[in-house]
Amino acid sequence: MTAVNNVVNREAWLAARLELLAREKAWTREGDALAAARRALPRVRVDTPYVFTGPDGERRLLDLFAGKRQLVMYHFMFDPSKDQGCRSCSFVADHFAGVQVHLAARDTALVVVSRAPLAKIAAFRARMGWTFPWLSSHGSSFNYDFGVSFDPADVAAQAVDYNYKKQAFPHPEAPGISVFVREGDAVYHTYSTYGRGFEPVMTTYAILDLTPLGRQEEGLEFPMAWVRHHDSYDGA
Repeated sequence: MTAVNNVVNREAWLAARLELLAREKAWTREGDALAAARRALPRVRVDTPYVFTGPDGERRLLDLFAGKRQLVMYHFMFDPSKDQGCRSCSFVADHFAGVQVHLAARDTALVVVSRAPLAKIAAFRARMGWTFPWLSSHGSSFNYDFGVSFDPADVAAQAVDYNYKKQAFPHPEAPGISVFVREGDAVYHTYSTYGRGFEPVMTTYAILDLTPLGRQEEGLEFPMAWVRHHDSYDGA
């Protein structure tokens, strides 16, 4: 954290700012290169006939594209035994408001999928006031196949396959983002990211990272321990 007494004149501030700007520009260029490498990844055809449940009944993976060429899916942690979704995933989902129309303009659909039954999803979605498509994968292997649901025995053994390695994870559900593209009726998986890999969609963090106090997560039990459902903050 920047000390309060770190006060200089305008000339000294400008010199420090220009030095940081050079680093920011280099980081931007590296980000562009990473995005290009991400786009160039090979793809895997999805042949499993996954079925999801939404407000309008059963939907195939292909149906989730809603006629678009690309599909971005957020894997929202919602254990079927719980009555509300994960706080951290709710924090992520709060940032989806308003983006669908812009994604659609670039031939891209956005959906959210959880393993909880649809009735629980619908009730929580209404409570949160969200409007994005949110479907249930309850009863299918989808979440397990895409690395965001785990066997309780593996959780207990601290040996789940998450973020492309075997590691300890405290819950049977995990967050992530997966990306798909279609060619006609053929669907291909192109990308998945987990852990901190989906921070770019969390614009609250991006804004806080511009400030001198930053995210203010030092000393917490875990970084996102401060996050609440948006209707549960003091004064909400």
